Amino acid sequence: MAKARTPSDLTITPRDVRFGRGQALKRYWLNDDPIATAFYNALSVTFPKGEAYFVESVKRFRDGTPAKLHGEINAFVKQEVIHSREHVAFNRHVVDQGYDIRLLERHVDEALALAEGRNPIGHLAATMALEHFTAILAHALLADPRHLDGAEPQAAGLWRWHAAEEIEHKGVAYDTWRHATRDWPRWTRWRVKALVMLIVTWRFFDGRRRGVLELLRQDGMTGPKVWARVAWHAFGNPGMVRKVAGAWLSYFMPGFHPWKHDDRALIALAESDYEDALLPGARRVAATA
Repeated sequence: MAKARTPSDLTITPRDVRFGRGQALKRYWLNDDPIATAFYNALSVTFPKGEAYFVESVKRFRDGTPAKLHGEINAFVKQEVIHSREHVAFNRHVVDQGYDIRLLERHVDEALALAEGRNPIGHLAATMALEHFTAILAHALLADPRHLDGAEPQAAGLWRWHAAEEIEHKGVAYDTWRHATRDWPRWTRWRVKALVMLIVTWRFFDGRRRGVLELLRQDGMTGPKVWARVAWHAFGNPGMVRKVAGAWLSYFMPGFHPWKHDDRALIALAESDYEDALLPGARRVAATA
């Protein structure tokens, strides 16, 4: 069986787009649903600092990579920098609606502090795991339009655009890891990859759970009934967490590669969906790939 790899004809294209400048979002911008809105707001708060971490983790291993991967890393960096910029703007909307996100930002800082002083290869392994998370969440978001049904157009456009680019560059951190660990024994590579993913999974879900509940607390929503509604949103309907469980497990399987499942068709679908939400002057940035 041929070894799975990033498609040779894949082009990673940073899209320099802007959403929602000068336009106010409703407090519950996703279908007037505080639970659904809190889910995405809490996730957005993590992106500016989280994606800066991803960029630095991958850039450390850029020198000496094959020309194609070197170009893909450069394009990945450009995409992530623009993602951070747009989520900074989106997070301003969250604050403008009266939310205090400082505790959520502190949670991100605490998570990143745990990685300080670690071996750079550990940072890359964590980035690879988190990039798998973002890719499978992006796939679920775009594959089922119900996730963003009833969302305000500017917010929905932002999330569809971000999801499309996460799919597009989903193999970069993984290919960088494979290059950086090319001399490792297969068992050592798998053991480190699997252990880091388990740690990252726990911290990811615990952090997002705390973030969602904190935002809902600021809405005056607390207690077991609210917790049950949050769990139902994650695992029941629309059930984003439930829907990505199989893709998450695939990470541990022999022969795994993010592009073993080629879902590029969702990128074109997303572009057609968010096109009307773009602000004037939005453009694509040429990528070296």
